Amino acid sequence: MNDDTTGKGLSDAELAAEQGIALPDKEVVSILDLNADLALALDAAAPIDLGVAANANVAAPIDAAVGANVLSTGSTAQALADQGALVNQGIHADATANAVQDSGLEQGASPDGAVAADPTDPAGTDAGGAVPSLPADPTDPAGTDAAGGAVPSLPADGTVPSTGDVGSTVGSAADGSLLNVDVNLNGDANIAAPINGAVAANANVAAPIDASVAANVGSVDSNAVSIAQQTAVINQDITGDATANSDQTSDITQP
Repeated sequence: MNDDTTGKGLSDAELAAEQGIALPDKEVVSILDLNADLALALDAAAPIDLGVAANANVAAPIDAAVGANVLSTGSTAQALADQGALVNQGIHADATANAVQDSGLEQGASPDGAVAADPTDPAGTDAGGAVPSLPADPTDPAGTDAAGGAVPSLPADGTVPSTGDVGSTVGSAADGSLLNVDVNLNGDANIAAPINGAVAANANVAAPIDASVAANVGSVDSNAVSIAQQTAVINQDITGDATANSDQTSDITQP
């Protein structure tokens, strides 16, 4: 026994009962609908106060000698560097840095906004107008909602009312956007950063440098002599105080 169920299509009556709708043109179909509304209010204040005081002595005696023979025969290169350095450094002073900052900052108030509706308002009004009526009370024997209008009722036989042609409702879905994004951003920022600093320093720096260089490059029977002799006597003293005072007073008012 063979049961052949393949190859059966729709009958003429079934084809006639089918419904079809025409898709809209491509240019009227929106894949992404993006609506962004940005409102930013920014108040920024950064008062900066800096005090610097320094006492410094710097001494850097430098002595250098260079001798070279390059591709020469029977030549002599001699370099002699003799340095005698006597450095006496003294600081008899005070380094004082005072940084006094008094900041009074008052930053603007946030944008005015509408007051939200009060659900306990007996007058039935919010900050901008009438409050929408509440949904109908199913226990209301009179069949009226909160605003006094008639509440729609279901048919007595319990059937669901017809929603019309299904084909026409499917067509309305193709007319809209596949992705609809609506962004509303309201930002209000108050930023204050008072900065105060003070630096005080006493310093003595001494760097005697002595150098001597002698070279023979590619030469025959050549003599290169380099002598570097350094004598450095450095006396450093600091008599004084390094004082840094930082006093900051900030009065910041932010709503």
